[in-house]
Amino acid sequence: MPILWFLLCLALSLGSLALLVYWTVVGWHIARTTRNLPTLRQGLDSRRAGELLAAGPSVCLIIPAHNERDVIVDLARSLAAQDYPNLHVVFALDRCTDDTETLLRSTIGTDPRFEILTILECPQGWAGKVHAIHRGVTDARAPNAADFLLFADADTRLDPGCIRAALALALDRSAGLLSVMSTLTADRWFELVAQPPAGMELLRQYPLERASSDSDRRPFANGQFMLFSRDAYFAVGGHPAVKDDLLEDIALARLCHRHAIRAAVILSGGVLRCRMYASWPEFVRGWKRIYTESANCKLSRLRALALRVRLLGTALPLLALLAVPVGLHIGISDPLAAATSVLGLASLIIMLAILGWSYRLGGTPVWAVLAYPIGAWLVGGILQAAARDLDSGVPTTWAGKTYARTAR
Repeated sequence: MPILWFLLCLALSLGSLALLVYWTVVGWHIARTTRNLPTLRQGLDSRRAGELLAAGPSVCLIIPAHNERDVIVDLARSLAAQDYPNLHVVFALDRCTDDTETLLRSTIGTDPRFEILTILECPQGWAGKVHAIHRGVTDARAPNAADFLLFADADTRLDPGCIRAALALALDRSAGLLSVMSTLTADRWFELVAQPPAGMELLRQYPLERASSDSDRRPFANGQFMLFSRDAYFAVGGHPAVKDDLLEDIALARLCHRHAIRAAVILSGGVLRCRMYASWPEFVRGWKRIYTESANCKLSRLRALALRVRLLGTALPLLALLAVPVGLHIGISDPLAAATSVLGLASLIIMLAILGWSYRLGGTPVWAVLAYPIGAWLVGGILQAAARDLDSGVPTTWAGKTYARTAR
């Protein structure tokens, strides 16, 4: 074999081997997570969930909402259909300039379980969402008597047994904080292409199994759905303790860890659904914010993550794909050429199988795995853009408020 072909086969084989090892490890972690973490759907079938249909502790759900006219009606209807008998809901309408409130009032009517709180301003030093939740806790009537405080986003949809299942799992685990990873919608191109690699990168940084561990915890929570016992919430200082944090969910999870409060993160199993972003520009803006804050505004970390995502998600799969025809072209009678083709094909099969499993768990069509390398490249671009914005001093604008972020 000529030396150039030899070097090419060696490079392609090593790249394929790296891809094979990486996705084998990813598959192992997914297997551990699904084995050890329950889902809300499983919680619905538990004995305690059945008992809660008759009686249970009081739950107050607080929804912060800023200009959510496109989603508020569907959310309110899903909350009105909840089968948990001891539930009250507070909508904290945060500086809304659209007809969110009008649509909401026409939907809930005179249902005594619902309360609307109108917030006209957000003081300096507070993140908008955090302040709205704090006002909901302190100014509304229902939270004063609630045994559990639940915080959920306005773009979520809850199946009728969602809150009952979450409460049952929290009680069974004696969890002061229980958070749920929602099932994300997947009917727009960016939800099919870029959303899975974006979410997988975040969960690589914050493994779900460690988020629920008592001995090796890496604190994490999903702000789309966080259920606190009253004692746990006030023990960590509530939302005033994280008043200027743009990822208040992870900040609260860290406070729970510091106060030795048991926390758990579980999977939705389709019982809690969410459309995070309605358009590609919103998707980019939202994930730039998430990645910037999860990296603690560290430029070097954002740049390293961008390189990593594109290397593992795009470059290595392309090398593995190239390895197959190159090995066949040289001829499988040559041991190195045969190994090059076999490793390339094996690594691609393992990657697609693990991705298909992950996509199925997350509610994304399995065929979308074919677009994963494109999505990984786009996510790497989002990470790079987040680093550029941070380096240039571009502020973060979110939910009607602008925040200056300083690079570290």
